[in-house]
Amino acid sequence: MTNDYPVVPDPVPGESRGWAAAAHLVPLIGLSFVAPLVIWLIKRDEDAFVEYHSREALNFQLTLIIYVIASVLLMLVLIGFILIFVVGIFAFVVMIIAGVKAAGGEFYRYPLNIRFIKD
Repeated sequence: MTNDYPVVPDPVPGESRGWAAAAHLVPLIGLSFVAPLVIWLIKRDEDAFVEYHSREALNFQLTLIIYVIASVLLMLVLIGFILIFVVGIFAFVVMIIAGVKAAGGEFYRYPLNIRFIKD
């Protein structure tokens, strides 16, 4: 695991911060991995800051799908009912943190994130 972040202008332009924050926060209204995927595909060659955040958000949304499926399967042994609640709260909190960090021009790495799409 590396913490090498892309080189971006200091301060990060407002438009870049807005796109990056949207990649983290739009999934909260139900668009799951679609919003970060679209932002990543559109902006990946234009803006390193947005590319980083949308890739990180996309990886988290894909990881979250796996966590939810595992929780649903574990409902057969009852632990899944607790686990699905914990996963939901965890996802909500870290997505808000990531959106706030992105809006502030900072980098953020999700904890417990599987990095399917690497840089």
